[in-house]
Amino acid sequence: MPLTAIGINCTLKKSPASSSCELLLSQVLEELRRLGVVCDLVRAVDMAIAPGVTSDEGPGDQWPELRRRVLAADILILGTPIWLGHPSSVCQRVLERMDAFLGEMDDGNRMVTYGKVAGVAVVGNEDGAHHVSAELFQALNDVGFSLPASAVTYWVGEAMQKTDFRDLPSTPRKTAQTTRELALNCMHLAQLLRTSPYPPR
Repeated sequence: MPLTAIGINCTLKKSPASSSCELLLSQVLEELRRLGVVCDLVRAVDMAIAPGVTSDEGPGDQWPELRRRVLAADILILGTPIWLGHPSSVCQRVLERMDAFLGEMDDGNRMVTYGKVAGVAVVGNEDGAHHVSAELFQALNDVGFSLPASAVTYWVGEAMQKTDFRDLPSTPRKTAQTTRELALNCMHLAQLLRTSPYPPR
């Protein structure tokens, strides 16, 4: 069975508005597809994800469906723009809903996310990619995801300017190289964990 991946775009813009975050996420997923990974992409703001920290917050909550897709995938790529130096509020909501994984165990008494790999994609027109990726790394690891080496790709423009990633004539060479490394390392770690899962508690 091929490995599978889901990318969650945490832009604040609803579809069909263009999104720099979606562009970078799409590039990550394209690199994964070249490695034989079956990929899916979702824009979280298009879904009715209720506030809360459980796996189901009741009628109208669409998190349970997104949760199912996340847990069905081998790899999660979480993408966010930078707003006020932090991940977007949509990204924070997604992470808050993942908090429920802390109390959800599999047959080996491990979190249901054990064996799942996560990577991060960050865009913005100001500095802060290292800070934002650090926040996401800690949160994703807390709720059971495994992070490979070089677990982030990002692009940030010049401070105090208005250029977006999607406005560039081409993807900068270093960003493209980092995107390829993220995809390769996520795929490699996911293969290893599929073959040799974490031991039961």
